[in-house]
Amino acid sequence: MKIIDFINEGGKNVIKEYLSSLPKKECTEGYKIRHRIWNDGLLALEALDTRQLRGKLWEIKFSDNRIMYVLKDKDSIYFLHACKKQKNKAEKFELDTALKRARKYGLEVD
Repeated sequence: MKIIDFINEGGKNVIKEYLSSLPKKECTEGYKIRHRIWNDGLLALEALDTRQLRGKLWEIKFSDNRIMYVLKDKDSIYFLHACKKQKNKAEKFELDTALKRARKYGLEVD
């Protein structure tokens, strides 16, 4: 499955930058998840700890981290945002960030 990471206006891959900033164990876990999805596609997503957030926006949970994504089709996944799991107000901010990024890529979420 093709993984498309969100790239900001400055050209930075925000997903890989986030994963690389994590402690080694969490970083490794995040990259293993990416590799598994790349190799196994939808089967990998079924085996991972995922949760629907809103419409077509989902999250993958690992350790205390989240990667928010949208499946465009059976062959493409857009990783839009990555963050630490937080409480209420921060979660709304993180969700809004992912939704804004989905719109930038022209992805339908709702």
